[in-house]
Amino acid sequence: MKIFPAIDIINKKAVRLTQGDYEKMTVFNDNPVEVAKKFEEKGAKYLHIVDLDGAKNGTLDNFNVVKEIVDETNLFVEIGGGIRDLDRIDKYIELGVDRVILGTAAVNDYEFLKTAVKEYGEKIALGIDAKDGFVAVEGWKKKTDIDSFDFCIKARDIGVKNIIYTDIAKDGAMQGTNIDAFKRLMKIEGLNIIASGGVSSYEDIKKLRELKLDGAIIGKAIYLGAIELKEVVNDN
Repeated sequence: MKIFPAIDIINKKAVRLTQGDYEKMTVFNDNPVEVAKKFEEKGAKYLHIVDLDGAKNGTLDNFNVVKEIVDETNLFVEIGGGIRDLDRIDKYIELGVDRVILGTAAVNDYEFLKTAVKEYGEKIALGIDAKDGFVAVEGWKKKTDIDSFDFCIKARDIGVKNIIYTDIAKDGAMQGTNIDAFKRLMKIEGLNIIASGGVSSYEDIKKLRELKLDGAIIGKAIYLGAIELKEVVNDN
């Protein structure tokens, strides 16, 4: 199982939010590039980045920070946050980002998702943010009536291979992840499932490994020291 340490970026700083709330923000480091390098030094091969300014405002204010991370590490980099058109995808791919995550735009505009997958194949991942089993959009503020599991199947049927599934209620709460949801997702054939939200202990990682998930994203638990990154990246 691939381990993706996470860097969330606001105003060129590495931060963490609790349950996506911008009012509940903690700044962990003023230099996300240094954070990425430290992750790599500890054995990480993958990195999950969320551009929270992009998600909130659609801006590219953190573009140069992402460029530095790509240029100065050998990490496999995936990024999400405010990616709403093919031009933004192009910019990130040209930059050297390995995978681009589509969220709200993919839900609101299914044709956009189809076009992106046709154009870029496995360089596109679908980010599903779920609240009570239903897809949430617009920075988690709005819950739709779309069943999150059904949407994963629908996405698979148009060629999506990689799903990053986040249970909003678990994210940043340090209270464990939604194992039942991942058990259900793993019954869907043809998808690589990456767990996100609440992966906060070695026990969580053990359970996810047993389910044979493709990957797990770990954020706050690393920053708070609840999980030592070098212990989990080398335990595949």
